[in-house]
Amino acid sequence: MRPARFGYADTPLGQLHYVEQGEGPPVLLLHQTPRSHDEFRELLPLLAAGHRAIAMDMPTFGRSATCPPPHTIEHFAVGALALLDALSVHGAAVLGHHTGGAVAIEMAASAPERVSALVLSSTPYTDPSYRASHAAGPSVDVVDPTEDGSHLLALWEQRRPYYPAPSAPLLDRFVHDALAPGVDPAEGHQACARYRMEDRIPLVEAPVLLLGAEADPFALPALERLAAALPTLPRTAVIAGGTIPLMEQKAAEVAAEVLPFLGSPQQITTV
Repeated sequence: MRPARFGYADTPLGQLHYVEQGEGPPVLLLHQTPRSHDEFRELLPLLAAGHRAIAMDMPTFGRSATCPPPHTIEHFAVGALALLDALSVHGAAVLGHHTGGAVAIEMAASAPERVSALVLSSTPYTDPSYRASHAAGPSVDVVDPTEDGSHLLALWEQRRPYYPAPSAPLLDRFVHDALAPGVDPAEGHQACARYRMEDRIPLVEAPVLLLGAEADPFALPALERLAAALPTLPRTAVIAGGTIPLMEQKAAEVAAEVLPFLGSPQQITTV
């Protein structure tokens, strides 16, 4: 297999950064807040064995062009579709983790002809109760800069309880993305809180695989509610021992669920 290729795509939203590997039916990977394509470092080559796997930095994250607040899931979805346009990809399967899952739902609702399958990993169900519970802002990834740099440790400590030991290698990657120029983690989380998923999820036509992480206290409770809200019965799998950084922590287990689900590659085409 050829090594992964990094690139920038010119879009109406500015240049969007991405990495891709493999050949075959395309699958687009969308990260959580405040991560980047790096969240899929371990998963990308596993999916690339039979697919054209594309992991992007969503608008305002990683190395992609920034946009002014307020950020919205709808805007992130426009960016993801613009990247596919720039890469001459008409249709793709879409895998989204946490925030990326909400973006994947919006893509499937707004452009159903372009999304052949959805993998929703640790995706929140952002209904009125979710929005009410987040009205005061997110409970993680929010720190005020300090002259002595202690805010960096505070950022680390907010995530550490939800990361598997040894947590330092994964937290290093998280902090790197959270501190990228132009990234506002709190605003990314608020984009989810603003999203009226209850209005959009009934429009999803694509088959869906719901992935849950067994030890993710934030997203796992939403699994049943997502399943009930989808218009067609999804497949569901819970990854044993999985936590918030599921894509990095359990890449092999994720691939073992995703690859059989995608199937029927002839249904996913490029132009």
